[in-house]
Amino acid sequence: MQPSTQEARLHYEKALHLSKKSGGKLTVLDDLLKEKQIRIPSEQSLGLVEIPIEQIVGTKTEGRSDAFSKDFYPALEVESEFAQKWISLCESHLEEGIRDPIKAYEYMNQFYIVEGNKRVSVLKYFGAPAITGHVIRILPPKSNDKETRLYYEFVDFYRFSQINYLRFTKEGSYAKLQKLIGKHPEELWTKEERSKFRSVYSRFLESFQKIDAHTPNLCTEDAFLYFISLYKYEELKEMSYLEIGRKVEQLQNEFKLLSTDHSVQLHMDPKDSPKTSLLRQLLPSGTPEIKAAFLHEKTADTSGWTYGHELGRTYLEQTFPNQVKTKCYDNVTEETAERVLETAIAEGNTLIFTTSPILSKASLKSAIAHPEIKILNCSLNTSHKSMRSYYLRMYELRFLLGVIAGTMTENNKIGYLVEYPIYGTAAVNAFALGAKMVNPNAKVYLLDERIAVEDENFFVKNDISIIYGKDISPMGQFDQRFGLYRSHPEPLWNMAMPVWNWGKFYEQMIRNIINGNWKKDDTSNEMQGLNYWWGLSAGVLDLICSLRLPSQTLKLVDFLKESIANGAFSPFSGVLYSQKGIIQPDPNHTLTAEEIIAMDWLSDNIVGTVSKTADWNRGQVV
Repeated sequence: MQPSTQEARLHYEKALHLSKKSGGKLTVLDDLLKEKQIRIPSEQSLGLVEIPIEQIVGTKTEGRSDAFSKDFYPALEVESEFAQKWISLCESHLEEGIRDPIKAYEYMNQFYIVEGNKRVSVLKYFGAPAITGHVIRILPPKSNDKETRLYYEFVDFYRFSQINYLRFTKEGSYAKLQKLIGKHPEELWTKEERSKFRSVYSRFLESFQKIDAHTPNLCTEDAFLYFISLYKYEELKEMSYLEIGRKVEQLQNEFKLLSTDHSVQLHMDPKDSPKTSLLRQLLPSGTPEIKAAFLHEKTADTSGWTYGHELGRTYLEQTFPNQVKTKCYDNVTEETAERVLETAIAEGNTLIFTTSPILSKASLKSAIAHPEIKILNCSLNTSHKSMRSYYLRMYELRFLLGVIAGTMTENNKIGYLVEYPIYGTAAVNAFALGAKMVNPNAKVYLLDERIAVEDENFFVKNDISIIYGKDISPMGQFDQRFGLYRSHPEPLWNMAMPVWNWGKFYEQMIRNIINGNWKKDDTSNEMQGLNYWWGLSAGVLDLICSLRLPSQTLKLVDFLKESIANGAFSPFSGVLYSQKGIIQPDPNHTLTAEEIIAMDWLSDNIVGTVSKTADWNRGQVV
């Protein structure tokens, strides 16, 4: 026996051993189509394709299925005719390589061999990543099944990318990938672009496989999409394997969160106990100085939102004059955020608050790169292990403001100016439900603040005088159209306004760090991120009402405010109706915090629409 034949025989014996370990049989496509009741399949020729070996799962017909294990290792004994052919093919592969293309069918992004089973088996044994083949695609009937919807998203993506080795588990991922690499929705990929993408993906894959044991439930492709959504694709193309490997390793905890559907731990109230309550009045002597940075998207002069956070920062300095030093960085954009964060860290800040959701990505990247720095982003329902987020339950105040609006409207029309930032529809729904509770005929008309600039008389023209406007005016601007107000008859009357006491929140964060509760706050396992979402019960929200309001209205508001604060009442309890029908039919059910955050419907007494991208449209008065 020739040495090369002897070597090939030894390889067969090893492959046969692997076959016995893996067991099972190859999937037969004909049987699968019969099971799916696809009698006359719709076929599409793809031509010559590079087929990923790991996506080859079976044969077209049953003929050779018994000759292989489920992993395509040979299953027949060494002395069989089949084994001799396998050995001969293996010998050829060792000498000159296998180049002849196979023939295969593709169904649901998996491949079934028509001709070339032994070639696949030999290459599978030697760990080849792919094999060339002539491929015919079988298209399943379109349906609302998630797997089928995902597959047709892949088919669309393949049409202009010619990439077949990505299998995402979440809808919209292929379109997101196309956008992240800088391409228009159906822009074709060049051969060079496919090659560069494969290089980036391969470097990521090799690094990710080293930590894959810690994220067993996470699809590699989903992890990759998260990776390039955080780090710019153009930068990744220039990174070495070692650089990508370091970043993948740093993201290990973030990947763990991606592998679960319940990855957010909500802290609804600050932790406090008799043992630590004295710290609310006095800090221990010798407490190390804390340097805290605040990054704002705008300035206090141009944004009421920023002004509110600046009031909180000032309160912090007044509360801890000797222990806390703060600095603010204004007009921070998505493009400049990383640089500003690095500057803040270099200047010695160990606690950083980024007060806008658009700064979330940069905040996360800095938190990953600097685990010794405590970074919090003002956003909601985000799941990150390296960074915490915080927000206030503003819907609680909006409900109370809606109650006032419902009692004060004389024609059942109430205006509502929608301004950034906004999460879901909880705030506007709470306002509408408050109005509806005291006035079943009340209607709330939405107006996007961007449209308001073009049509500032919209409410007047439609005889709407009770309006909820901006929460707070920027510092130094004396526009009275904020909070809940009556615009006419003149003079304008401010009926009530919300108070966001960010200072109380920031104070509690400082105390948590000093008394050790910062670490205790994170009581979750490694599969959850931490979101602070405090409200009236935490003393971070309040409501200022005009004393000109009817006394009975003030009493009702005080009663409801106290009931919400102590947990005796929720704006989202009982039967709930949306514009499209009943949402919650159980009169004894109260929506959970998670259900409130995820809310994407509008109450049936709201006139107007909202898109998922917060592109609000004007309510049409009827």
